[in-house]
Amino acid sequence: MSNYNWCHNPDCHTIQTVSRVRGSGENKVLRTRKIRVYNPNDLRVWDYFCNQSCLFQFIDKFLNEMVNINPVRKPSETPIKVEVKQYGNDVYSYYQGKSYKTITKLQNSQE
Repeated sequence: MSNYNWCHNPDCHTIQTVSRVRGSGENKVLRTRKIRVYNPNDLRVWDYFCNQSCLFQFIDKFLNEMVNINPVRKPSETPIKVEVKQYGNDVYSYYQGKSYKTITKLQNSQE
């Protein structure tokens, strides 16, 4: 596999920056940026987009298609246990007599 990808934003080559200019003389073009892939086994968004601007232009253009790949038709739920605990009983503590809540996932939850 190649150690480089081209930016996946279909409009990357239209953004006017010096880093995209290629060619000599009168034969200059704006070219899509080439992105170095450091670990091909690790999928990262920055292996496919040259910057945040290109990423969000891509999302704006293809959001419906992205959502339709794996549509969510119902809410997901995780079983939890909520416990109310007391802070320490140190007489000089600001939190004396106050409580806080903790949330713990139950073991039989499906991830």
